[in-house]
Amino acid sequence: MLTMAMRSGGLRGTAVRWLLSQRLRGGGGGHHRFASTLLTAQQKPYTHIQRGNFNQVEGEDLAVFERILTSSGVITDHADVDRYNQDWMGKFRGQSTVVLRPKSTEEVAAVLRHCHQRRLAVSTQGGNTGLVGGSVPLFDEIILSTELMNDIISLDDVSRILTCQAGCVLEQLNTYLEPHDLMMPLDLGAKGSCHIGGNVATNAGGLRFLRYGSLHGTVLGLEAVLADGTVLNTLSGLRKDNTGYDLKQLFIGSEGTLGVVTGVAIEAVQRPAATNVAFLACNSYEQLQHTFQAAKHHLGEILSAFEFLDEGSMDCTTANLGLSSPLQTPAPFYILIETHGSVQEHDFAKLEGFLETVMSDELVVDGTVAQDAGQASALWGIRERITEALQHDGTVYKYDVSLPLPVLYSLVNEMRSRVASVATRCVGYGHVGDGNLHLNITSSEPNEELFGLIEPFVYEFTAKHRGSISAEHGLGVMKPHHIHYSKPAEAIHLMKQIKALMDPHGILNPYKTIV
Repeated sequence: MLTMAMRSGGLRGTAVRWLLSQRLRGGGGGHHRFASTLLTAQQKPYTHIQRGNFNQVEGEDLAVFERILTSSGVITDHADVDRYNQDWMGKFRGQSTVVLRPKSTEEVAAVLRHCHQRRLAVSTQGGNTGLVGGSVPLFDEIILSTELMNDIISLDDVSRILTCQAGCVLEQLNTYLEPHDLMMPLDLGAKGSCHIGGNVATNAGGLRFLRYGSLHGTVLGLEAVLADGTVLNTLSGLRKDNTGYDLKQLFIGSEGTLGVVTGVAIEAVQRPAATNVAFLACNSYEQLQHTFQAAKHHLGEILSAFEFLDEGSMDCTTANLGLSSPLQTPAPFYILIETHGSVQEHDFAKLEGFLETVMSDELVVDGTVAQDAGQASALWGIRERITEALQHDGTVYKYDVSLPLPVLYSLVNEMRSRVASVATRCVGYGHVGDGNLHLNITSSEPNEELFGLIEPFVYEFTAKHRGSISAEHGLGVMKPHHIHYSKPAEAIHLMKQIKALMDPHGILNPYKTIV
């Protein structure tokens, strides 16, 4: 046992490694026309928005789209359109009758030019992996899918700048970069289906934000099409360009409300030659915070991820997915630590020193270190599959907030007390490195009483502690009416002015982000 090994003289060689293979199982028209049929049971509490003053798609519009995209790029069959109308959680559903699938920026520009002239609302969709309803229509907006815009344009091996279309899947970009000994600077649980354009549009943070930072820093250039069909190309990929306003930043995190991202120039990062993954247990949130301090001190530049999950999250994965905990003794909190470096012996020595310290200081009560890539993947699977496990409970109320670390888990504790009588479970997990908490409350079915206990309390708590009501998933249709909890009135007013300037008819992803 790791604890005993450390207390009896420290870790040496494989003594620190706990073999996981035998215990880890699995891999993981009218304003009111749509109002009564649009909202799912979970969606109703979030909005009572009426359909905007947009025209409806007619036969002449379809003819124009088919001339631009050919018939294969225009989907109107109800059964085929249906999968685009609903988000992957089954929480938000639109009433769109047409999906457009352009293959080039020029086609996107032609489509938007027509939609702008005709006042046709457009909902841009990438991999449709969002959690706040931002990637599906709310009413009958045209769905503009980027799934066919999946070409890799170039890779500069010297500068490590990858340029690609917006519809490239994140995992496929990593596969492309692997022979060049490079990888993407972000990693998400949805990497197998999310699109880089959607990542940029929502400013996705991901699991290794601690090491590689946000897309505001790693995206060096963008190509985007404005609402009127104007193409804005800033794909130069320069690391330094202080000529006027940095316009690309407007589109990073704008959730498709200011323009459709069609191309991305992003800085790839060196694929680590040495990777270590450790899974640890703590008896309190205070110990977890001190362990994070120790990790930053001992591991320094090689620390790439510091994730946490509580006991409720672990119980959910074991009960709902059949996974096994890699540790023998249950604990209130678990930590997943990853290091990325260039020399395995050097990195493991640093990890070993860190583990000896936190064990001797009794901050960590149990733990294991992956012996190979398969075991590392299994450990990551526990963290990455929590979302999947929660879905098995039925209805999941999900909140993505950022808070100062000292009070981050207090939100879970207070919420758990509030909802104990009506919720199935209330759990918290997330990214300690950037103060990002994923708060999840589940029940067997949508429950208005439960929803009333959650909102607006979750936003009031976040505002009271000067946090953000959206740490990495955006506002979508779920949160725009709550933006004032995180942003002052002056900032919201300026955002609305920018939206009005760049999209005067409001056709791009209406009802989302800024309303």
